Amino acid sequence: MDVKEILKHVDHTLLKQTATWEDIKQICDDGIKYGCASVCIPQTYVNHAAHYVAEQQHYGFGQLPICTVIGFPNGYTPSGIKCMEAESAVADGATEIDMVINIDWVKDTVSNVDFVNGFIEDYGDPLGRKASWEAIVNFMDKEACHRTEVISENAQWFEDHSPVDPAYRKERVKGVSAKVITVAMLGGDCYPSTPIGINLPNADWIRKEYGSKSVTIDNITYAYDMAAHGNGFNEEFVLRAEDRERMDRYGKLADDLHTDLHECLGHGSGQLAPGVKGGELRSYGSTLEETRADLFGLYYLGDPKMVELGLVPSFDVAKAGYAKYILNGMMTQLARIEPGKNVEESHMRNRKLICEWCYERGKADNVIEWVEQDGKRYVVVNDFEKLRALFGEMLREVQRIKSEGDYEAGRELVEKYAVTVDPALHAEVRDRYYALGIEPYGGFVNPEYELVEQDGRVVDVKISYPANYVQQMLRYSKEYSFLPNVN
Repeated sequence: MDVKEILKHVDHTLLKQTATWEDIKQICDDGIKYGCASVCIPQTYVNHAAHYVAEQQHYGFGQLPICTVIGFPNGYTPSGIKCMEAESAVADGATEIDMVINIDWVKDTVSNVDFVNGFIEDYGDPLGRKASWEAIVNFMDKEACHRTEVISENAQWFEDHSPVDPAYRKERVKGVSAKVITVAMLGGDCYPSTPIGINLPNADWIRKEYGSKSVTIDNITYAYDMAAHGNGFNEEFVLRAEDRERMDRYGKLADDLHTDLHECLGHGSGQLAPGVKGGELRSYGSTLEETRADLFGLYYLGDPKMVELGLVPSFDVAKAGYAKYILNGMMTQLARIEPGKNVEESHMRNRKLICEWCYERGKADNVIEWVEQDGKRYVVVNDFEKLRALFGEMLREVQRIKSEGDYEAGRELVEKYAVTVDPALHAEVRDRYYALGIEPYGGFVNPEYELVEQDGRVVDVKISYPANYVQQMLRYSKEYSFLPNVN
């Protein structure tokens, strides 16, 4: 890679308090001259710089995006003020926003009532640049938190026994925390289709220095699980009775523990090689990061340590989780994709990548098998122990790719295994799926709360659902929209 190519990925930055307009103008000129990715400047100069750059472009000079920072430098600004800062910066001409996270919020892992409110994860954008606005108000599920407490307390053991190259393991795991929560209110891109966990914070350097506080959303996973019972899905897509029985008995526990391991330890595991910054994988970074965290969870879900810690009764929990994961990654998630389209979303890509890679690598031992019966295709796992070994083998390689910033190897993995859809299989899955009368995505409406007071004290809370989704959205747009009702 030559200097010119490197500069395309550099944000030319000047954030000194003493910076003058002449200083800002100079780095804009430099940014245009050298073809930088952007200039990152104080917000007060954004409008002036945007006009100046547009003027230069008018006279035939190159284009230059304007980036600025909000909540800078300590991140203590309340979320509402950060929103206002971001809106103002965009209105002034900024095309990229760098938000400083509140480190004190990251370090607070004990509050019973907490919130998430901000641009957290960028997995919905194939380029990995635009983040989703995720917002929830939640309280801790103290009984379910026992799972994550046990996992967090043993974080160093999991890191030390990871199948990855020892050079890419953390010598000392610090600040690992994850909570199982109940959400009380949903907002942003968490509403109405809600994730089952959130990776907090979604930045390697913050995790390394300050730890994590990822969450598993238990009432959402419970609702998804209950909604799936009796809808005919397992009977239609799961060929073997013993797999259906294990999924029915242990499926929820397997999903919960996989999510806990993924969010609590997977994202925070491993370390970068010296000199690697973390953005080298570019548009493939999100898919490979989700792949890495999923593999970590899958590998340890079947580890005897899970039985020793009292988190699972036997390897049957892993069998339920593995069978369901392979089925989803190779078949049933295709129901969410429009005909003729390939896989684009990072989580869907990561599942397909893992499953297709393991299928190919395990062919000689028939670890995963396609079976046709009565004109329908099914995918089954024949050897769960060997499948777990394949998860470990793949985790080692994906961690190496991330740690070394090996863009070409990462690109080849994703493009070979995670993107292309078999049209005939796609059509079959959609026909069988929609014949059951179920939708590929589920969603939720927010409750309304009414305080019950007695002698000046709150003694209860009444919860009601007076509106359906459409009615609720219409009310939200009327009462909270920033847009005029009449244009």
